[in-house]
Amino acid sequence: MSCLFQIKNFLTLNGEFKIVLKNIKIKAHFLMKKELNLFRICIFATKFQKKMKISHIEHIGIAVNSIEACLPYYEGVLGLKCYAVEEVRDQKVKTAFFMVGQTKIELLEPTDPESTVAKFIEKKGEGIHHIAFAVDDIAAALSETEAKGVTLIDKAPRKGAEGLHIGFLHPKSTCSVLTEFCGHAAEIK
Repeated sequence: MSCLFQIKNFLTLNGEFKIVLKNIKIKAHFLMKKELNLFRICIFATKFQKKMKISHIEHIGIAVNSIEACLPYYEGVLGLKCYAVEEVRDQKVKTAFFMVGQTKIELLEPTDPESTVAKFIEKKGEGIHHIAFAVDDIAAALSETEAKGVTLIDKAPRKGAEGLHIGFLHPKSTCSVLTEFCGHAAEIK
């Protein structure tokens, strides 16, 4: 956002100053208008907010036709234990979770042929669907990435599996990788 203001008799040595006013960081450059002895200031303002903080990869989402058909591989071959299976009705998926260190593997089985996961499988086949990053403030992370030109799927956090709140970034803006931010409800401000 840019604005034009006028101020009398104010100039720093290098011709610029920075102030913080009502959570707005302002950097101003002066241009002197001799005939009016005024300084015109062109202000480029951006919200002064804390930077997004990604703590870890929360999970990797894998689209599958059948969780039951995949369990022998994840449990029998890899030795992982499925600790939760949950249906997320509004997303039209059934999920199954496995822990690998601090990161989870989330299997996503479509429960409706019109779900986004079913369409993904139809178009690309089974496989890695998305990567999810744990952030300390989902709403702020979505806002920050949108301000940096990333197209959002979710403009605001919504409910996801395991009681987490989530927000997705569009893969057209994220190097073709569907990206998710997630965190606990208490972390949504």
